[in-house]
Amino acid sequence: MKPTEVQALLNGEQRPLARAISAAENRTAEHRAWMKAVYSSTGRAHITGMTGSPGSGKSSLVSGLVKQFRAADKTVGVIAIDPTSPFSGGALLGDRVRLRDHEGDSGVFVRSMGTRGSLGGLSEACLDAVRLMDAAGYDEIVIETVGVGQSELDIMQAADTIALVLYPSGGDVIQAFKAGIMEIADLFVINKADLPGVPQLKSELEDLLHLTKSNSPWQPPVIEAVATEQKGIEALAEAIGRHRLYLAESGEKQTRRKSRLEAEVTRRVTERAEAEWRPFIAEAVKGSEENEADPYDLADEIYRSWRKKITATTDHHEETEGTR
Repeated sequence: MKPTEVQALLNGEQRPLARAISAAENRTAEHRAWMKAVYSSTGRAHITGMTGSPGSGKSSLVSGLVKQFRAADKTVGVIAIDPTSPFSGGALLGDRVRLRDHEGDSGVFVRSMGTRGSLGGLSEACLDAVRLMDAAGYDEIVIETVGVGQSELDIMQAADTIALVLYPSGGDVIQAFKAGIMEIADLFVINKADLPGVPQLKSELEDLLHLTKSNSPWQPPVIEAVATEQKGIEALAEAIGRHRLYLAESGEKQTRRKSRLEAEVTRRVTERAEAEWRPFIAEAVKGSEENEADPYDLADEIYRSWRKKITATTDHHEETEGTR
């Protein structure tokens, strides 16, 4: 990675942006350098997460939303997450195909990612990709989750505005309520609203919203849409804009972003700790006969061994510094 490449990314050039995202996905040696170089230039974009079950039409909604944002002269970055095959390790990346209408538009950058084993509906590198697009100057960033139903809550750690997409006859409301997604959504979209059953779905949704959001200062709007005909897309973009304004005026934006940063730092520290603990875990389990020690005793033993190693390393470092 060269300083000129970093500057090119900050100037909005797409080639270095694509390269930086690839480094984040593959966790190459340049990954940390890229993130450190651009971090101070992040925080300006508004990030919208589109979540919901497969078949609800998220990709069509995202495509329509991109058109709406571009009509308002906003630049748009899109991260489309597709499931990774547990057998081949590959991903279809079909969302890239659905967004091909925007190819050739220099104001739109689309990146498809596989989940690579993540169970929360997002790719592990998604947060880094968002920051890189933000640093590159995109006004709006849209994340389309993989659509794994009851494991969609990871989107909380990435988006400012969360839109839950439902559709008639999908049984989505009850599933969303069971999963807790109802509680994190900032707005709701009933897509495929030209199908039968929309009034009933809307009524069920409003009843559940009364239970979950009645005391909230932000009342999530319910938008009917037919994405394939661009119907309801303008209303969706306006609702996102209103929520963006609410976040800024209420101070909720800073609160959410601070919470997300805390969660991510916790995750990164846990990752490093797990990497250090793994040899101790393997050794403790290997040396224990079946039922000889319960998991709590083994965990205590592992923690003591790890703390002993940390203390010994610290003492050695202090002794070395003292002899200089």
